[in-house]
Amino acid sequence: MEYKDYYKTLGVDKNADEKEIKKAYRRLARQYHPDVNPGDKAAEARFKEINEANEVLSDPEKRRKYEELERNYQRWQQTGGQPGGFDWSRWAGGGQPGGARVEYGDLNDLFGGSGFSDFFEAIFGGVGGGSRGAAHAAARPRDLEHEVEITLEEAFHGAQRLMEIDGRRLEVKIPAGVKTGSRVRMAGEGLPGGKAGPRGDIYLRIKVLPHATFDRQGDNLHCEIPTDLFTALLGGEVRVPTLSGAVALRIPAGTQTGRSFRLTGQGMPRLRAPQEHGDLYAKIRVLVPEELTDQERKLVREWAELRGVQR
Repeated sequence: MEYKDYYKTLGVDKNADEKEIKKAYRRLARQYHPDVNPGDKAAEARFKEINEANEVLSDPEKRRKYEELERNYQRWQQTGGQPGGFDWSRWAGGGQPGGARVEYGDLNDLFGGSGFSDFFEAIFGGVGGGSRGAAHAAARPRDLEHEVEITLEEAFHGAQRLMEIDGRRLEVKIPAGVKTGSRVRMAGEGLPGGKAGPRGDIYLRIKVLPHATFDRQGDNLHCEIPTDLFTALLGGEVRVPTLSGAVALRIPAGTQTGRSFRLTGQGMPRLRAPQEHGDLYAKIRVLVPEELTDQERKLVREWAELRGVQR
């Protein structure tokens, strides 16, 4: 079986972070996508390689397992290992030493032509069994996982996405209250375990994008409210933005910069109880006028003297 260098496939360093891997994948996927290269078998093969590399390197658990295998494979090469002699069985069937062997030549039949290489299927396909019949008996549905980016507004209200996966057009409903790291399950929409077997599931890994106004902490939201000096001094009403529309907040006279006010129930909906919400914390930032007229400056000096401020 041929070893796959996924870092070389994507053209990234082995220390590349998630952002660098995603950027490289998107650039190459656009370049070699079948829609851009109709009928080009070489581009199609390259596109499959790129997708396979991304499938491993963008998943922390698969990447960890792959790097452990890579270290062992390189150590074996450095000690004079001959081509074809590496013991792949230590990594098949779950990736632990002593795992069962797999009939690698039959993996395309086993997975119904999934588009992944023998290397990927053997290491990450979760196939067990010591013989051809056992391998086929062990075939099971395969789950897929994809990252989906959404805005904070979409996380607040819930969202929908149209996705094309394995040649199928799927509508995905993302519930209100999801956080970065939440997984949305699409039951029965993954890959089959065999040519006519049942499908696994698709898991959408949610990433909520940063927001210009709100900082999310759990189900609570935090924001800063610029407030003019006179309202802070005398008290009054300020407008506070929320994800369901601005609301009025009365602040007392003498409100200082940095003071926070809690708006109960104006935060994010709770994922498993969307009728309940966290809170919104509005922190006051007092704005001091940057330019004064001569008359204003004179009045401020008089005020300072009344307050006993030494200048």
